[in-house]
Amino acid sequence: MPNIVVIGAQWGDEGKGRIVDLISENVDIIARYQGGNNAGHTIVIGKEKVVLHHLPSGILRDGKISVIGNGVVIDPGVLLEELKGLRAAGYRADSGNLKISDRAHVIMPYHREIDIARESLSRGNGKIGTTGRGIGPVYEDKAARRGIKFSDLIDPESLRERLSSVLEERNMYLEHVLGRKPLKFEDIFSEYEAYGKELKDFSCDVSSLLNRSISEGKRVLFEGAQGALLDIDLGTYPFVTSSSASSGGACTGTGVSPTRIDLVLGIAKAYATRVGEGPFPSEIEGETGERLRKAGGEYGATTGRSRRCGWFDSVALRYAAMTNGISRLAITKLDVLSGFDAIKVCVGYRYRGKLLGEFPSNINILKDCEPVYEEIEGWKEDISSVTDFGELPAHARNYIRRLEQLTGVTIYAVSLGASREKILFLSDLFQ
Repeated sequence: MPNIVVIGAQWGDEGKGRIVDLISENVDIIARYQGGNNAGHTIVIGKEKVVLHHLPSGILRDGKISVIGNGVVIDPGVLLEELKGLRAAGYRADSGNLKISDRAHVIMPYHREIDIARESLSRGNGKIGTTGRGIGPVYEDKAARRGIKFSDLIDPESLRERLSSVLEERNMYLEHVLGRKPLKFEDIFSEYEAYGKELKDFSCDVSSLLNRSISEGKRVLFEGAQGALLDIDLGTYPFVTSSSASSGGACTGTGVSPTRIDLVLGIAKAYATRVGEGPFPSEIEGETGERLRKAGGEYGATTGRSRRCGWFDSVALRYAAMTNGISRLAITKLDVLSGFDAIKVCVGYRYRGKLLGEFPSNINILKDCEPVYEEIEGWKEDISSVTDFGELPAHARNYIRRLEQLTGVTIYAVSLGASREKILFLSDLFQ
């Protein structure tokens, strides 16, 4: 019974949500293991579009258990609104099919204030491109051992004790360093005490639940947010997220050991995108980049920000595959490339005249790398209604097979649109 980790193999926004939604039909539990509401997963079911921020994508499947792991940071107000929206749309979202780790950390109002203030004060190269939702500051507090956990949120006495011990320090930082007004204890406490009462029934020892379920032969799907190249340790630091978006984060973010993971599935677009600041070697400027952006609808599900667009980068993908143990790959949005006379793939980097064989860890080297491209003949046909891989135009099939060769990873699925049925499976993950 395979337990699968699904990760973004690029800079996020690869379409992980819809792939998780599809695979979740064949698993018992879907566990989100890192990130916060700075990520958005968009799933199209028929004519309906559902955007999830905190909740695992499997929440839309009947009869499945969805889990929010200890590696996730939770904004309780946002989570409650998301649950309310799902129920209004006719989906089940209660303590029977959703479990939240009592070890997960909670995003507090001062985290959002700090995040927004810092970004507004940053200029030029210091700007990270944060969503302003408090994600970085809450992970900072977690590492500094001054965080407030979900177990504190649902216990008023513990919440009062923890909040009183940290708010004075956070207010000093807000007021004297960032020039913001201090926040009032009672306002925060009363708001979050109410959240705790509403969410108490969702609390769970997630590690015990998952390990027990695996021992019983149940299938678990681990879902990450963002992408491998935004991982805090292995990504394009400092232009990264604040958590472990890599496959290793599935273990630290849920309390399930690496020996219980059977397969890592990477998700990548047929081209590449990036939101916010940071190096992007294969980025396309001008008319072609704008054409990709419009054709692919490249605007953030959470922020609405325009995504930077570029050609597929096989150097970055090989690095992501190596550091995450990716053994299968799903390619999304192949249909967006229809109509291009030629499609480029980045096959190497040139830095000061030297061809680099590996993905650079030094950000100053990476930002000055020139992409080395291989050009592949495109196709004119509309492929959005194709239902079998063999029915794709020859050049589209050639493109997919070339990506497989360049990345060294077997491609298991190709998507041709946003809805559930617009995907071609080349193999079976569960065999």
